Amino acid sequence: MEHEVFVPVTVERLREALGDPVRVARAVPGLQQDAGAEPVAGRLKVRVGSHSITYRGAVRVTGRDDGSYAVEGDATETRGTGSVTLALTLRLRDTEAGTTLTFDGTATADGRVTELPQDAVGSAVVRLLNRFAEALGETEEEPEQPEQPEEQPEQPEEQPETPEAVETPEPEEPPAPPVDDFTEPAIPPAEAAHARRTMIGRSAEEVDHAPPRGRYAPVPAPQTVAAGATLRWAAPAAAVVLASAIVVTRVLRKRR
Repeated sequence: MEHEVFVPVTVERLREALGDPVRVARAVPGLQQDAGAEPVAGRLKVRVGSHSITYRGAVRVTGRDDGSYAVEGDATETRGTGSVTLALTLRLRDTEAGTTLTFDGTATADGRVTELPQDAVGSAVVRLLNRFAEALGETEEEPEQPEQPEEQPEQPEEQPETPEAVETPEPEEPPAPPVDDFTEPAIPPAEAAHARRTMIGRSAEEVDHAPPRGRYAPVPAPQTVAAGATLRWAAPAAAVVLASAIVVTRVLRKRR
C-alpha cells in the first residue's frame, strides 16, 4: 500500500512529534492506552463500513539513518482470534506551506476483517492514516509552567477600637412577675368555706360520714303525700275546734 497526506506543519515540528512516544500515542485516533504498558499500546476500535472491530496491540515508531521512520505494529481481536500485522515506512517531504507524509508498506490480517469487502477495508485504513497525520501535526508539547509561590492570604489590619465601636452592656431585664396558677382558685367559694366552718369541732368519723352541702349536696327525691294522710291529720283538728265551740256556748248560757 502507498498513501500520501499533506499537513500544514513544518518538517522539524513533525520530527519532534515522531520522536516523542507520548505525542505519537496522543495522535492515534480512538486509542485507549493501557495503564503501565508501552506508550503506544492499548485498545483501538476500527470501523469498517457498518461493522466495527476492536483490537488490542501496540505500535512502535523508530527513526532511521536516511531520515525515514519505521512504523511496526501488531494487534489481536478482543472478541475473536483474528490478528493484524503492520509494517510501514514513513517519509517526510518538505513542500510549500507544509509537509507531505508518505506511507509505504504492507499489512496482513486474518479473522473478521477478511470477511468484509476489500474496498471498505481500504477506505478504513486510509481514513485512519489521514486522521493520524493531521493529529500528529496538531500535537504540541505542553510547556512547563514555572511554579508560582503560594500566596499568603492577606490578613486584615487590626483597627483600634473607638468609643463608638465598644459594645455597651445591655440593661438587665427586670424579672418576670410570677405567673399565677389558675388550676385552683385562690379564694375558696362560699360553699367550701361553709363546709370548713361546719366541720370544725367534729370528729374524723363524723367528717368522713357527713353529707356534702351546698353546691355538691344531693337533691332529695320528691315525697308523695297521699290523700288519706291529709284527712288523718285534719279530722282531730276539726274535733278540737268543735269541742272548743261547745264549751264556749255553755259558759255563755250560764252567765245569762
